[in-house]
Amino acid sequence: MPGPLNGRTALITGATGGIGTALCRRLAALGADIALTHLDDQPAAEALAGELTDAGSEAVPLQADLRDPDAVRSLCRRATERLGPIDILVSNAGAYPRVPWHAMSTDTWHEALDTNLTSHYHLARALTPDMVDRGHGRIITIGSVLAAAGRHDLTGYISAKAGLEGLTRALARELGPSGITANCVAPGSIRVPAEDTVVEDGEAMTVRQLARQCVRHRGTPEDVAATVAFLAGDDAGFITGQTVRVDGGRLLG
Repeated sequence: MPGPLNGRTALITGATGGIGTALCRRLAALGADIALTHLDDQPAAEALAGELTDAGSEAVPLQADLRDPDAVRSLCRRATERLGPIDILVSNAGAYPRVPWHAMSTDTWHEALDTNLTSHYHLARALTPDMVDRGHGRIITIGSVLAAAGRHDLTGYISAKAGLEGLTRALARELGPSGITANCVAPGSIRVPAEDTVVEDGEAMTVRQLARQCVRHRGTPEDVAATVAFLAGDDAGFITGQTVRVDGGRLLG
């Protein structure tokens, strides 16, 4: 079926996580072909690629460690060889290491920044020259409301996410004259399966989260995907350099 992203190709990182999988499904449903990337979950990536292919999109699973610039260049080359030029970069992959400030080492700090900030730089650096040559592109980074709110035990993560917003704004300035937009989507409390393994009392956590929000239900990966899909399309061509919070009104202003 015709869709607003027909003829476009998206590279989506962190594709086998809760938000990443929703991103792949949403953009594929709108007509995009998908290069879905992962770090170490080939079975899940292959299953998702098969699902998208069965639904009518071209989809290829690709493994890479995004902290390694050589691996990122190889990833982007393989994606282009399989699917053609990348029109949309959805830079979603990251990690959520919880380390108290008093226990944070220099190595832990660098790991958080490499995973949650520098990896996004590597991807944009690898893909934007071709976007510039073609005069069109969409860069969408996935940040976090914690960049503005702060939270204990997440100094490295929050610092990286704040830096990611800055990187996105800088790319908007640098690349706008070439027809490329760059925006950051900052989720709030999104219900993902991974939290079942890291949260001791999920029900109590949900109560605390909802008390901070205007909309009194947990967000879903599909809420994030809907926002990304809009920013990826032609209707958002005059929106750039923005951080769009998908947080149920947790942070206002």
